[in-house]
Amino acid sequence: MTPPVMDAAGALAPALVPGTQPAALAIPRYLEQVYWWAYVHPSAVQVFEREWLVNLILFGNYGRLRDAALAELGDTVTGHTLQVACVYGNLTPHLRLRLAGDAKLDVVDILPIQLDNLAAKMPPDRRVALLHGDSSALPCPDASYDQVLLFFLLHEQPEAVRRATLAEALRVARPGGKIVIVDYHRPAPRHPLRPLMRAVFRKLEPYAMDLWTNDIEHFLPADARPASLTRQTWFGGLYQKLVLTR
Repeated sequence: MTPPVMDAAGALAPALVPGTQPAALAIPRYLEQVYWWAYVHPSAVQVFEREWLVNLILFGNYGRLRDAALAELGDTVTGHTLQVACVYGNLTPHLRLRLAGDAKLDVVDILPIQLDNLAAKMPPDRRVALLHGDSSALPCPDASYDQVLLFFLLHEQPEAVRRATLAEALRVARPGGKIVIVDYHRPAPRHPLRPLMRAVFRKLEPYAMDLWTNDIEHFLPADARPASLTRQTWFGGLYQKLVLTR
């Protein structure tokens, strides 16, 4: 049974297309085959929903990267914001605390277990809606969001899915709206963690090397013409924040 569209209080939220209900969504094969251990298996949330572990995986950089993403959205987040995919750790609770009184936040994820986990971390808030949907085919109207956030998502997707996700992010962003991306980046040639990360990616994250081989904008639609594009890197180039203005 497909879970309903709901807000963080567990109450039904309006469907994004009036008179429709979310269609049944299958878990993508790459998630079941590659990332079952991190997101899909019932034990995954119990293992990974730990602040210290999330920070350890990012070599102590989680807070810095979280705050860099949130800073792009504003000290007070106004308008309608979309977060594409749930995130372990406290990114979304911190984002909720920045919402203006009349702002709205939608979080979309393909995995019901991840939506349930996020709902458990969030207090009731009618400004927040959790949506069951696919990042590569978002259940959202064109030009419906002022800001779109993708936090450590793209490196987990095969190239075709990554391209579709970026195309969808551009589609749902309003003209002048921001798309904020935080993810891995190609580290400096002599970075001491480069051999370790290459081994980790080879074993556990087979799509992540794409972000070492190519800049993220390489995966944008051929006809995409962002009004602006800025990039900032951290930790010897291992992490990046890319901000596109539509």
